[in-house]
Amino acid sequence: MNKQNSSNAQVGIGRRQLLKLASATATVTGTSVSTGRAFAGGADKTGEILDVVIIGAGLAGLTAARDLKRAGCESFLVLEARDRVGGRTLNHDLGKGYFSEAGGQWIGPGQTAIADLARELGVGTFPTYYRGKYVLLANGVRATVEFDGSLSTDPKLRHELEEMARTVPTAAPWTAPRAAEFDAMSYGDWLASKNLSTEEQFNLSLLAQATTGVPPSKLGLLHYLSLINSASNHYEQLEGIKGGAQESRISGGSQILSIKMAEALGDKVRLSSPVLRIENWQDGPAAIHTPKGVIRARSVIVALSPSLCHQIAFEPQLPEKRREMQRRFPAYAPMRKTAHVYKKAFWRDKGLSGLITQLKGPVQWAYDNSPEDVSFGVISAFINNGALPSDPKSAEAELTQIYAQALGEEALHPVAFYDHDWGKVDRWSLSCTSPIPPGFLTKYGDVLKPSIGRLIWAGTETADIWITTMDGAIRSGHKAALQALQAVAAKRAA
Repeated sequence: MNKQNSSNAQVGIGRRQLLKLASATATVTGTSVSTGRAFAGGADKTGEILDVVIIGAGLAGLTAARDLKRAGCESFLVLEARDRVGGRTLNHDLGKGYFSEAGGQWIGPGQTAIADLARELGVGTFPTYYRGKYVLLANGVRATVEFDGSLSTDPKLRHELEEMARTVPTAAPWTAPRAAEFDAMSYGDWLASKNLSTEEQFNLSLLAQATTGVPPSKLGLLHYLSLINSASNHYEQLEGIKGGAQESRISGGSQILSIKMAEALGDKVRLSSPVLRIENWQDGPAAIHTPKGVIRARSVIVALSPSLCHQIAFEPQLPEKRREMQRRFPAYAPMRKTAHVYKKAFWRDKGLSGLITQLKGPVQWAYDNSPEDVSFGVISAFINNGALPSDPKSAEAELTQIYAQALGEEALHPVAFYDHDWGKVDRWSLSCTSPIPPGFLTKYGDVLKPSIGRLIWAGTETADIWITTMDGAIRSGHKAALQALQAVAAKRAA
């Protein structure tokens, strides 16, 4: 039995029965992802009620839509506020079929959901490049370190983290035996109690910040342990390149997964259609209000970060604790990524990996992001917020000088530059990642995932494993689709 048939079996209905449940899609206003054409008129001309409306055309929402369609359900629609699909994945088009990722981009061992999706869509992967020396810049001094893609952290400290993480289930970290103790402190507090060397403190802080978007001082220990638990309870699998979550890249850039799913869904995906209000979500059918009209549905999959859910008005209001969770959900890790394009990856000829960090400065972590065929070179970087001018030309000039110090004078001559600040591009991208601070999970974790009324929550923050990753988003989409199919079956059987 394949995975899809297995899902149908859990719902308790077969493909033929699901096909009987499908009905024609209502005529709605919006923009077709496949044609780009505008649809005029009201969104609910026929008065038809859809089985499912999905809010958000990122990996979670599109995965859910794809699962519905594969199960035979045609009575659904995807609404996306942006004028593109992909959510927190985005490709910079470098020309001639080459791309550099502005958002999420890596996959690694254990992330089977995204690996399966890529294979089904005919999308390949290729190894992240890390061979050669790593460059560290500190107070005007340049140092190089041999690097083989693995971590050099203290084995005893890694073991202690893994032993604690073993007791913290990723699906519900707030239920861990020591949840209150772990959630009362930040990861930074815990590190400070370990009497680490300055170098070790810097390395551990850098790894955590690259993964979560914030320094350890803003990262709840309980949350961080749950991330380690996700990675088969191996710290190196979470943070490493070789054998870790940063081991591979998606051929064609990570956004290609969403683009391919949306193309297959055709006019069931509506762009530039932000949801403003959802009425009658308790008993249904729910009324989903957009600037272009109202759509009615028996179930609603909300595939958004909780912080974006807070931008939607719900009538009646959501339960108080759910409202407070959405209002307080952390959105302070917007992330900013840049890309310098060069005629060739000249640093490789020098025995350099392209990896660069600064002890103090705008470059949190730069890395070789060149295409698989290395027909030209790309150095991408995570930028420390507020440490680089917002003007792209000034930012390019400052980074170019830093790269010249790290990699050589050839770095002074980029042929293109790309800059994407997720906190400033639009209101639909408040934060690229969702690092959870101390005290949050034990207070609000229990209302993060359970559906209420006709509302089904999805998005990487609601995944049972690999939360905050692309893999987690896809897993949450599968789960939400199954919940929606169960709801459809129950309503039809009633």
